[in-house]
Amino acid sequence: MSPKQPRDATNLFAAAGMEQDAPHPLPDRLRPRTLADVVGQDHILGPDGALTRMLETRTLGSLVFWGPPGTGKTTVARLLADATELHFEQISAVFSGVADLKKAFDAARARRETGKGTLLFVDEVHRFNRAQQDSFLPVMEDGTVVLVGATTENPSFELNAALLSRARVLVFHSLDTAAIERLFVNAEKIEGKNLPLDAEARAVLVRMADGDGRASLTLAEEVWRAARKGEVFNAEQLQAILQRRAPIYDKSADGHYNLISALHKSVRGSDPDAALYYLARMLDAGEDPLFLARRVVRMAVEDIGLADPQALAVCNAAKDAYDFLGSPEGELAIAQAVVYLATAPKSNAVYTAFGAAMQTAKQGGSLLPPKHILNSPTKLMKSEGYGSGYQYDHDAPDAFSGQDYFPEALGRQTFYDPPDRGFEREIRKRLDYWNRLRKERGGS
Repeated sequence: MSPKQPRDATNLFAAAGMEQDAPHPLPDRLRPRTLADVVGQDHILGPDGALTRMLETRTLGSLVFWGPPGTGKTTVARLLADATELHFEQISAVFSGVADLKKAFDAARARRETGKGTLLFVDEVHRFNRAQQDSFLPVMEDGTVVLVGATTENPSFELNAALLSRARVLVFHSLDTAAIERLFVNAEKIEGKNLPLDAEARAVLVRMADGDGRASLTLAEEVWRAARKGEVFNAEQLQAILQRRAPIYDKSADGHYNLISALHKSVRGSDPDAALYYLARMLDAGEDPLFLARRVVRMAVEDIGLADPQALAVCNAAKDAYDFLGSPEGELAIAQAVVYLATAPKSNAVYTAFGAAMQTAKQGGSLLPPKHILNSPTKLMKSEGYGSGYQYDHDAPDAFSGQDYFPEALGRQTFYDPPDRGFEREIRKRLDYWNRLRKERGGS
């Protein structure tokens, strides 16, 4: 039996109906060639944008690009180098170390001696540790490189203060619907055919892109690959074909804090529908329901307080229900608590009062309470006046003596000022009544 002959690679591609030299991916083919081609970042690249002004005045300094994936950070850095006639050098903090940085700095110094400047683009710059970030400072200060760092994380938390003081932070926004649509139109021109989607499916595809330009073009390319001749997909078919792109949500990054903040403020703003939406967003993205339950309890004590004393009980019960039922049934209990809080009367009076009391306590030092409310278990303490003159409130008219309980050196303070809302309306009446009695009985 004769040995098998190697199969021709060309025949393999032909048999599969594919070109041997396949075209570049759609995002690569649609990569902007000039800064004017970049979509979705008009606030920095428009006529009055920050980068536009820098280029017009030829005052390009070191920059940090902060924004989500697929918003054009790498592309803009490369085009900036072209526009300023700087050599473009790119490194990634994920794969680079001290040796790579030294090599890049040495090459930039050598290039500078020939009259050529360097734009050093550092992707994921936040992944460099503090010492590595400090190594950029000398070459930024002496002009060896113009540093452009890109990060998806909040620079205020992830980058050295020294580095941030030498670089301007420019925020890249997620692409809005209009920007994604522009990309689709440009893609259709390149492909010479329309996306095989009905109007609803096209809108769904825009949402699936989640503000990521690169992802939007990758998804569009998948749609074209999946469509048979003459086929047009509706929204349900589109989701079945693409298996839906997972939401962008990093439980340790800004997306996490942005959504929990949105949930909290929606509850505070008495908007149960918005609150349910953000709760659903976080649960759908895989957030720990017990984390959400803890935050809901905090909302009860911070924003509802005694305007509805039941709020805290409802939220603790929701946490217990989730512990008992687990997911997904227990998540409904958390949703119920969120709606309860959003529709409850609001008060931060206890929250504010506690903060004021803490501040006064820290400033006042170790002041002794008035002697009439101190215990006197020994003869010496009695002789010093401990407990002398104390009035037992239950024996007083209306069970209220009106005595002062603050340290004499501090004087009477008012921290808790309940609003005329919810149950605190009743508390307000009680406090006003006791204050009137206090004045009548000679208290301060």
